Amino acid sequence: MPKVIVRNSTYEYPRLREDVFNILASLDAGRIMKDTRVLIKPNMLAPAHPDSAMTTHPLIVKAVAEYALQKGAAVQVSDSLAMGSFPNLIKDCGFEEALSGMPLKLTELTESRCVKTDWTFGMLELSTDALDAEVIINLPKLKTHSQMALTLAIKNLFGCVVGARKPEWHFRVGENKELFAELLASIYGILTPSINLMDGILAMEGQGPGRSGSPRHLGVLLGSTDALSMDKAVCMMFGLDPGFLMTNRAAARLGLDNDQCDPEPKLEPEIEGPLPDIGDFRIPDTSDLLFGPRFARGFLRRHIASRPVNLKEACKYCNECVKICPAEAIANTGNALAFDYNACIRCYCCIEVCPHAAMVKYDTFLKKALSAFIRHRREKMGNQKSCKTRRSG
Repeated sequence: MPKVIVRNSTYEYPRLREDVFNILASLDAGRIMKDTRVLIKPNMLAPAHPDSAMTTHPLIVKAVAEYALQKGAAVQVSDSLAMGSFPNLIKDCGFEEALSGMPLKLTELTESRCVKTDWTFGMLELSTDALDAEVIINLPKLKTHSQMALTLAIKNLFGCVVGARKPEWHFRVGENKELFAELLASIYGILTPSINLMDGILAMEGQGPGRSGSPRHLGVLLGSTDALSMDKAVCMMFGLDPGFLMTNRAAARLGLDNDQCDPEPKLEPEIEGPLPDIGDFRIPDTSDLLFGPRFARGFLRRHIASRPVNLKEACKYCNECVKICPAEAIANTGNALAFDYNACIRCYCCIEVCPHAAMVKYDTFLKKALSAFIRHRREKMGNQKSCKTRRSG
């Protein structure tokens, strides 16, 4: 069973470097050697200061790069951006300064090629650099995600889908989040990063993964050779069943769970170190509540389904949301943003890329009431089941 290493840490570099080196030494197992082609894949969502918790902290990237370079590897640090220019991003996020003078390649992922899979999607077009790397070191940022609840190790590999292909995939899978989770799990199954190191020192809760989210200090680093085990460990840290996360369920369905053959990710990974107990981490409600006959779906979409909305007082009408929307459901009328909620596929890319925190996820009164009722019923059923178990024992 793959283990997950958990360490309390800080961004103070001497301590951070020691923690990173110790975790990598435990996981490396001789994979990184002289001339090994190593791709370091951080989360580089958008140009933002490290204190915003939007991207992997540059000092973690620096420590990982130092470790690989000491082994004699040929190191590349790369991601494919959701917005902005790569030169601006590496400057604003601190990557340029942190990696200055190091003999490595710091570049955007731009070239891609198709690979065949045995899973749902058949062919996937992924970064050539990622496919050709001998070792991928996956460096996710622990954040919430308005569409997928959490963006962790498996979700971070979506950055290996190059450029405009990302919104194209969102449009292709539409509102089917489970299908999107299968896409993410398929990418993970193809790339299978050798090492995963998660930045949970300063995490993001609330309406992540962009500027609408809220930074929260957790003070943890997590490391594993298995991205799925790492994502399970994060669920455990938040008091959630591993099957809560759609990408965990999808990976289990595709047979990528090394712990079991069951299609549900029930087994918990082996944990080495103090896993915090954080029961109050604010995670977005991603339930659809689109049930019933097809003719009723229009009513449900208008009155119950969550939707992105614009905060007019914060909006600068920069059109980043208009450009990223795969369904072309947002229009700039000059003094307001107009949403076509019938066309909107609820991917929340607009929230992800907004540089002014002017896009948020809105739950209608009916959605909130129904969600509260469903939670109450589930808790009641859980308590009844617990009582029956105690009586039978």
